[in-house]
Amino acid sequence: MVEPIKKLLNEKLKLPKNERSLLPSSYHKIGDIVIINIKKPLWKYDKKIGKVILENIPNTRTVCKRTDFITGKLREPNVKVIAGKKNTETIHKEHGIEYKLDVAKVMFSKGNLTERKRLIDQVSEGETIVDMFAGIGYFSLGIAKFSEVKKIYSIELNPESYHYLWENIKLNQVTDKIVPMFGDCRKECESLSEMGRIADRILMGLLPTPKDYLDSAMKIIKNGGVIHYHSTLGKEEDYKKLMMEISNVTLKYGMKVELINFKEVKSYAPNVNHVVLDVKINH
Repeated sequence: MVEPIKKLLNEKLKLPKNERSLLPSSYHKIGDIVIINIKKPLWKYDKKIGKVILENIPNTRTVCKRTDFITGKLREPNVKVIAGKKNTETIHKEHGIEYKLDVAKVMFSKGNLTERKRLIDQVSEGETIVDMFAGIGYFSLGIAKFSEVKKIYSIELNPESYHYLWENIKLNQVTDKIVPMFGDCRKECESLSEMGRIADRILMGLLPTPKDYLDSAMKIIKNGGVIHYHSTLGKEEDYKKLMMEISNVTLKYGMKVELINFKEVKSYAPNVNHVVLDVKINH
């Protein structure tokens, strides 16, 4: 949940008029940690802003500011503690799932909440699922806990995220349903392909695009299997661009792609949306 705080900061800090408009108008709360975006001209007020938040937002232990965007192949956050305890590990509870994580080491997107809930409703009893970019278990945990899935193979490359994936599997008591796999999706899918085409459903939740991993998905998807293909799309662009992206790969394997559903998840950047296509792959 994103909540307004600009009025509170205005009242408490009493900044010069030319700086008031730069104050942040929202924050994200993950467990007992608040993460906030502060514009660079106001960085000199970091500690004061952090103190106001710490003292006025209930159940807050630590306040962090973002210092940069999520970066690198491992999708690492860039945050700095500006108030409260230095420990950045927390447990975030969301719709019956507990997510243990360190906000300074792994990312957590609260904007994907609706999509996490939607996925659970899509899964049928007895499915085998491959979560190609599992992170700390964003999608895998809810599906394992609230559906009658047979098995989820959850693949993660970031060692920190993989550590918390294991922690969260145990924390949510789904060790019988989730098989965590540490490594690159290409290699791990190759390993899974030795068991044949096992996947009834594949989650491809990598932004800005997972297109380089479509070949790996084709090696393990069953006939009639579903892929949830997350990507980015300009507000003026047509989703058919992404369908063509998928189709170019399926054709190489003598397969066809059929659109089941297209959905905008959230804003990704100015005039760019995070979207997801649910597609069926027919052999």
